[in-house]
Amino acid sequence: MNSDRRQIIVREIEHWRRSKLLPDQYCDFLLNLYADQETVSTSSRAAGGSSTARKAVAAVQRATGMQWFLTFGTFTLISFVVFYFSVFHPLLQIGVIVLAVVVLLWLGGRLGKHNEAAGLALTGIAMLLLLGGGLFMYGLHDITEWWTKVALLGFCALLWVAYGILARIPVLHLCGWITSILVYAWLLSHYMGASKWYEIQLYWLPIACLFAWGSWFIHRWQKPVSAVLFVTCALVWFMPEMYAMLFSDEIAWIQLQLIVKIGVGGGLLFLMRKKWMVWVV
Repeated sequence: MNSDRRQIIVREIEHWRRSKLLPDQYCDFLLNLYADQETVSTSSRAAGGSSTARKAVAAVQRATGMQWFLTFGTFTLISFVVFYFSVFHPLLQIGVIVLAVVVLLWLGGRLGKHNEAAGLALTGIAMLLLLGGGLFMYGLHDITEWWTKVALLGFCALLWVAYGILARIPVLHLCGWITSILVYAWLLSHYMGASKWYEIQLYWLPIACLFAWGSWFIHRWQKPVSAVLFVTCALVWFMPEMYAMLFSDEIAWIQLQLIVKIGVGGGLLFLMRKKWMVWVV
């Protein structure tokens, strides 16, 4: 009997909430008095969702004519730029892409203070827009020289590394180094031609050692940066075999090279575990 009465009271309180006869704070207080724990949790979740929807509706209702004009004007401007981008002057096209990237980065930085996932999403869209917009312009203006694509990738890699460090975004920092590795492999394949297996190892292993030294050197100031350099070192350690599979004809002993690399790398990690763990943790 008491349970039935509580349910009736809870339904009445929910009716008062929906009808806005009482403020949400009073309704929550009454629910805490009359409802059991399970009911309170369910009603609180429902109230949270409805509260969010009410806030959105209230924001739309309070919007002024100028805010509506700016919203639809901005949407119209973006649509105009997207539809007529191909007929713009090349300098104007570059300016539009750069402006869009800067605005998205600014919004990502502002929004990231309150919602990290949304901020990272906007930052990622900005970086992809820079790369995709550059490649789109190459196709639009029939630019087919290979070095132009290398230059664009190299610029994006440097920007991703620098911005990833400054904005403390390790994923973007790592993507920058991976892109720079691809640029280096592309340059090697174009200028070095056919190479022996030991030459390929010499192209990459000193760079892996350089990244390992950089991880050790940076760890006392920036642990996230040190961790990214350590991961990059591990990737570069196996790049000779990947490079050989993509650009070299001498792949007869590549399986043996991989086995030796895994054994040597695992042994070094085990012997130096007390040191390198300090760099990345």
